[in-house]
Amino acid sequence: MKSIPLPLLLAASLALGCLTSTRAAPASPYPPVTLPDTEVRSLPTSAHGRNYVLEIGLPGSYRSDPARRYPVLYVTDGYWDFPTLYSSYLNLVYDKVAPEAIIVGIGYPGDHTVDEYNQMRLWELSPTRLGGPADHNSGHAAEFLNTIEHEIIPFVEHEYRVDPSYRVLAGSSMGGLFTLYALFTRPSLFNGYIAASPAVTAGADWLFGYEARFERHPQPINARLFMTGAEYEHLLPGIRRFDARLEQAHFAGLVYQFRMIDHANHAGEKGESYMRGMQFVFAPLVHAQPGP
Repeated sequence: MKSIPLPLLLAASLALGCLTSTRAAPASPYPPVTLPDTEVRSLPTSAHGRNYVLEIGLPGSYRSDPARRYPVLYVTDGYWDFPTLYSSYLNLVYDKVAPEAIIVGIGYPGDHTVDEYNQMRLWELSPTRLGGPADHNSGHAAEFLNTIEHEIIPFVEHEYRVDPSYRVLAGSSMGGLFTLYALFTRPSLFNGYIAASPAVTAGADWLFGYEARFERHPQPINARLFMTGAEYEHLLPGIRRFDARLEQAHFAGLVYQFRMIDHANHAGEKGESYMRGMQFVFAPLVHAQPGP
């Protein structure tokens, strides 16, 4: 079985500004740390001309129980967030507060700098043109959601033993914005949504207007939504405003929870957001009681 090497974690560290040198570090003579029960799968070029790789985390029983099927969680920005989310998931399964599931990180082939990743992700995670220097490369969330629905999900469900009756979508920052966009665009595509510190004010509060249009012509949302904001992050005022909107809307079928991640900033909230978010969205599938 292929495993995902720790350089993915290096990309995450770069994203947080932990490393500032632009010089390539000398190659280590020792083997990298790897994540067990993981695989990397490359996809054909999408209908919109984009190239993706999927980082797949398989449950511990996947090989030993060939008749079993599993719910799936898809997370955007897999090159940064897959290691964090997958590690938290393993802890939740150990504590019996989350079901065994397949975790899928959506990313890009090859190695890229933080700036390159940011340029690439703006294309698909933003539902509207953002203006400024990023304007020409933003506003293609509709195409990305179509790719997920018609190409990525069918690939995963064909290649792996998936229970298609329970899917979850997760993302942070722009990925959180995309997650909320997906909720109001394809409300029946996923059963759970985790929006960690979503960039809800991007595009001059575009999402607020989109939610208002959905509220005027609502569709049933039979899903669970978990949203967070970090105490010290610059996005918090907008997140609080959007939380108030969701509380007032009372969408039929939507089970919603918001949590403030205290003493955290924009990137530092991810670990707790994903950990608590997975507990919340997978709660209907959990039958065992948590341990002490």
